[in-house]
Parts: sequence; structure tokens; C-alpha cells
Amino acid sequence: MTRTAPHTATVSVVIPVKDDDRELARCLRALSLQTRKPDEIVVVDNRSSDASAEVARDAGARVIRCDEPGIPAASAAGYDAVAGDLILRLDADCLPSANWVEAVTSAFAHRPDIAAFTGGARFIDGPRMLRAPLAAAYLAAYAAVLTPTLGHLPVFGSNLGLRRDAWRSIRSRVHRHDADLHDDLDLAYHLGERFQIRYLPHAAMGISMRPFGSGRGFLRRTWLGVRTVIVHWPADFPPVRWTRLLLRRALERSRRDAAPPRREGGER
Repeated sequence: MTRTAPHTATVSVVIPVKDDDRELARCLRALSLQTRKPDEIVVVDNRSSDASAEVARDAGARVIRCDEPGIPAASAAGYDAVAGDLILRLDADCLPSANWVEAVTSAFAHRPDIAAFTGGARFIDGPRMLRAPLAAAYLAAYAAVLTPTLGHLPVFGSNLGLRRDAWRSIRSRVHRHDADLHDDLDLAYHLGERFQIRYLPHAAMGISMRPFGSGRGFLRRTWLGVRTVIVHWPADFPPVRWTRLLLRRALERSRRDAAPPRREGGER
């Protein structure tokens, strides 16, 4: 994976959308107020019947259409289309803090060995008293269940950054044509197989409580996660995956230890 100098790295923001024109307008407004402006914003219109595409164009975003249903297909189409060295991903109903882009890009600049950063979130709607505890409980449960399942940190698609080179190296492996998979989890399986993922605590993101507003919606999200795990078996059955990852990391460490030290000026 090639490394781009921090001062020359370009940033693309990807937003999949389906029938969320009002929320998208709010999200794009927040992106226009960033302390570090993205170099491009790619909105993936997943067959919206409302004004989502028009809202995106009016805000100066590049709109691509994805007629294949499902977030996996729409997200992958956006990642494929970007021009930036860094891909930042959020959802149309998200509300990033003013320094979100700056925080993520700065993290990549300081850690060239990391391929993906994932952040937390807070709820911006729903009962005010429940927003903080529910968000904390949801994200804690998400990490507690999926970290041992994967053998490493999962990624959270509402607050995600990854290097374009990393995406290109795994793009043919992700299950982009299966609408009944959890796209964040599927992406984490393939990213974590070859690259390092780290948590970024200072990239604040507001998310909507809408997906958890009904029991049916929550159960569907749970089923998508369970099905994604099962689809990756038996190759990624946890003990099998853990062993493979441990062996790979041990081999990488031995190679680094055996490499001759670098001289000043980068010469060997």
C-alpha cells in the first residue's frame, strides 16, 4: 500500500443515500462548515424517490447513481468512484462535528501504518435523557460482540475513514451484491485481514436514533449482523480466524525485526 505525504493527501467523503433529502441537506451543510474542507463529496443515490440527488447537486456534491439495491452496493460504488487518497464515510442522517474531517485526516498523517480509523457517535434525536446512555450502550455492545468475533476492532460506517489504496486491495472481496449483509461488518472482515484498524476518539459524530425506533428495525439490523458473520464461516470461524491473524502478525513482526535499519535520508 502506497503512502502519500500528509500535506498532499486528498480527501473524499462518501455518503450513500436513499430517500433522505432533508437529513442529507443538514449533513451537507455541516460538511460545508468543516475546519478542513474535503476535496470532494460523493453522494451515492440508491434509487431515491425524493429530492436527494437534487439536494446533493445543489450543495456542490458529485452524485453517482447506484441502481442495485442495498447499502453494500451503494457504499462500494462510492468507494470505487472517489478520487481522494483518503475516503471518509458517513450516512445521510449523520451530523459531523466541525473538526471531523480535520481530526480523521490528522490521524492518518500521524499514523501511516494504519489503514482505517473508526470513531464513536452520539444520538442527536430521540428522548433527550436517553441519548447519551443509549449511544454508549449501543456502541459498547457493538464493539464487545464484534471484536472477539473478528479478532480485531470492527468499523462503524457512520464514522469511518480508510485509505483508498486499502479499499482497492480488498474491493473484489467484499460482498457488495448481497443487500442482506451488514456492510460495515463485511468491510471489517476484509480490512482487518490485511490491515490495521484503530479507534479515533476525537472524531465526533451525531447519528440518528431512527434505525432503533422500532423493534422490527432493531431486529433486522441484528439479523444482518448475524447473517454477515455466518456468510464468512467456516474460513472466518473465530478460532480459525484468530489463529490465522496471530500467525500473520507474528510473521510481519519477524520481517520487520530482520530488516536492516534505515540510514539518515531514507537510504539503506
